[in-house]
Amino acid sequence: MRAVVQRVRRAAVTVGDERVGRIDGGLCVLVGVGRGDDDADADALAEKVVGLRIFEDEAGKMNRSVLDEGLEILAVSQFTLFGDVRKGKRPSFVEAMEPVRANELFERFCATCRALGAPVETGRFRAEMQVELVNDGPVTILLDSKRLF
Repeated sequence: MRAVVQRVRRAAVTVGDERVGRIDGGLCVLVGVGRGDDDADADALAEKVVGLRIFEDEAGKMNRSVLDEGLEILAVSQFTLFGDVRKGKRPSFVEAMEPVRANELFERFCATCRALGAPVETGRFRAEMQVELVNDGPVTILLDSKRLF
């Protein structure tokens, strides 16, 4: 699984005219599920995201997590994180997982984040979404569950 983690002041997801997810501060996490990913990938990625120390402490050092700060996570499924443009200019998505299992793993990622104590809002799986955010810092971290350990 892959994730783009952005520290945000606020973030929201809209589908059509309906706001489906919103946070007032924390992390906006774009999550992609790839072929070959499993429950262990979802759990490992969730543990890493929830524990990321990318919020500043009293000394101005990145030393605090979303849990330490009492903030939230907005998780948005995004299969395009597995887009491959090595051949040509149009992305190939053959490395993205099929939708049914991808949704299961995305939901497991969210459930694990919640079980670890982080409130989680989400977008809507397979919907055309508009994601709005105010990046704080900016701080953006790229994660891949296959490269966490």
